Amino acid sequence: MQGTIVVKIGSSSLTSDEGGLNRDSIAFFASELARLQREGNRVLLVTSGAVAAGFRAMGYTVRPKLLHEKQASASVGQALLMQAYQAAFAEYGVGIGQILLTRSDFSNRRRIQNAQSTIEELLRRGILPVVNENDTVAVDELKFGDNDTLSALVANLVRARRLLILTDTDGLYTEDPRRNPEAKRIDRVTEIDEHIYRIAGGSGSMVGTGGMRSKIEAARIAMRGGVPCFVGRVTEPGDLLQAAGGTGRGTYFDTSEHNLPMKKQWLGFHSQPKGLVTVDEGAESALVSGGRSLLPAGVREVAGEFHPGDVIEVAGVNGQIIGRGSSTTNRGSCRRWPASAPTKCSAASRCPASK
Repeated sequence: MQGTIVVKIGSSSLTSDEGGLNRDSIAFFASELARLQREGNRVLLVTSGAVAAGFRAMGYTVRPKLLHEKQASASVGQALLMQAYQAAFAEYGVGIGQILLTRSDFSNRRRIQNAQSTIEELLRRGILPVVNENDTVAVDELKFGDNDTLSALVANLVRARRLLILTDTDGLYTEDPRRNPEAKRIDRVTEIDEHIYRIAGGSGSMVGTGGMRSKIEAARIAMRGGVPCFVGRVTEPGDLLQAAGGTGRGTYFDTSEHNLPMKKQWLGFHSQPKGLVTVDEGAESALVSGGRSLLPAGVREVAGEFHPGDVIEVAGVNGQIIGRGSSTTNRGSCRRWPASAPTKCSAASRCPASK
C-alpha cells in the first residue's frame, strides 16, 4: 500500500556518543529512505541531530546546557547535517529540500498552511523534504522531545499513511529490557493510557533529548490525528520497508480515527485557547456523540476572556477537555444569556484537544 510516509530519525541514530555526525549511519538511512521512495511512496524525513552534530565544531567537549550555546551549536550543526544528507541522497539520485519549523509556526494558521503547501509541492516534484526544528531561534523547542512531537504534527499535517519513529530499541516493552531480560515487547497498542505511559519510562541517550515516553506522546498525537504510528528499530537493509508495511521490529500504534481536515488540526493541536467553558452531561453527550453546537442551556461555568472568533476549550462534567472550537460570542454575553435562549454560545467543533 503506497502513500505518504513520515520517518523520524533521532540524534542517537545519526551521531556518535561523543558528538559529531556518524556518516555511515546517514548513508544507511539515505539508502533505506530512497528505497522506500522507489517503491512509490511519498517520503518525508523529520531529523534531529543539529545540536549533537555541531557542539564539537563549536569547541565544546560535552553537549552544552545553556540555551545560547545550544542554539549556536544548532546553527553550525544544521549546515553540517544538511551537507551530509545531500551527499548521501545524491548517491541515489534523490533531491532534498530543507524545512525548518518552530512551534509558533504551527500556532499561526496562515504560516502552517504555507508550510503545508511548500511540503506538498516538494513531494509532488519528487523532492524529499527534510524537516527539523529551527533550534537557532526557538526557545521552547529544545525541550520538545528530540523532534518526536514535531514528527507527529508533521504527519498529521500531510495526512500521512503512517509515521515511523526510529529509535535504538525495537519497540515498547512491558519493562525496561536492559534491566529485565524477561521483559516482553508489546507488538500493538490501540489505546494509550496511564499504564502505557508508566511502562514507557523516562530518559533517552546522552546526545538526544527524547526517550520512549516522548515517543509515546508523539504516537498519541498522531493517532488522534488519524495517523497510525510505528516505534522501533531499523538497522538492516529492508527494515524500513518492512516497518512501513506493518512487519517491522517494533510496536505499532493503531487508530480508528480518520485524518483530520486542516481546520480541525489547527483547532485541536496548534491553536491557543482564550477561554474554558464547562458543560453539563447533556451538552457533553451532544458534542461528543452528535457533533452538535453548544447552546447556553448546557453551559455550567465560563472562564477566561474571549471574544467572537477566539478559540475556547470545552470541558465535560468531570473537568476533562473534550474539544475546542471557535466562539461566536464573548464571555460576558455567554454568561448573561438565559438558559432557554436558542442562540449559540459557542460553536465547539468536534476536534481532539491537545491535552
